[in-house]
Amino acid sequence: MVRFAPVSVSGSIDSWMDLFCGACTADSSNEMLKKSYKLTYFDIRGLAENSRLILAAAGQSYEDVRLSFSFGTPGDFSTIKRPEFDAMKAAGQLDSSLGKVPLLEVDGAKIGQSKAIERFLAKELGMMGSNSVEAAQVDQLGETVRDIKDAYQKVRGLQDEEAKKAGMDKWFAEDLPNWCALAEKSLPPGPGPFLVGGKVSLADILFYTLLLAPGCFFDNAEGAKAAFQNCPKLKAALEATDALPQLKEYISKRKETPF
Repeated sequence: MVRFAPVSVSGSIDSWMDLFCGACTADSSNEMLKKSYKLTYFDIRGLAENSRLILAAAGQSYEDVRLSFSFGTPGDFSTIKRPEFDAMKAAGQLDSSLGKVPLLEVDGAKIGQSKAIERFLAKELGMMGSNSVEAAQVDQLGETVRDIKDAYQKVRGLQDEEAKKAGMDKWFAEDLPNWCALAEKSLPPGPGPFLVGGKVSLADILFYTLLLAPGCFFDNAEGAKAAFQNCPKLKAALEATDALPQLKEYISKRKETPF
């Protein structure tokens, strides 16, 4: 179990960072920060990493429960061993999350489904925009990320190796840059550098883990990074998110995992 504490930031930072920090302070009441958060998942990035990054970006302490697992045969998921998870499932501790993880507990109340957890935490910690319209715009961009992932998986799932290689080459040369250009055009007007409004939001975290974060969604990290270089607003938002001291500290201390 690992507990991440709020990060203290000192020294000179850009004006947009001052705005972000001030906004976070305004959005997160003392009562909210006193809530007990417990996030349970396997000891990998996987489906919980967006939630961990949301918590890190907000400076919110939480209990990070990492369940061990191992392979009988490396890479063969039919031989996976996960004793702690199996014990929790057998005891009914995961019933509220359909027998799956991640599982978030907030003052003992349980929430399952990774995307529901992400949206809950973003709303709870002031990262769903400043009003209902901005919240919907953040949600829209999250659905764009989902569309991009779905389109990529169709290419990745091609069975013919020659067709798959051609499809992957086209994906990073044409398709992903086109998706980034579409996302750029869809962005609402705002002060920048973040995607919606004047502070970091769930939308920034989702695009960051898709395209730029260490261990991002795509195996071809350089191809992913190249895809948004001609999208100035998206590029600025990704770089601003990458520069957040809270995230940099979390990622620097994060255990290296294969996925």
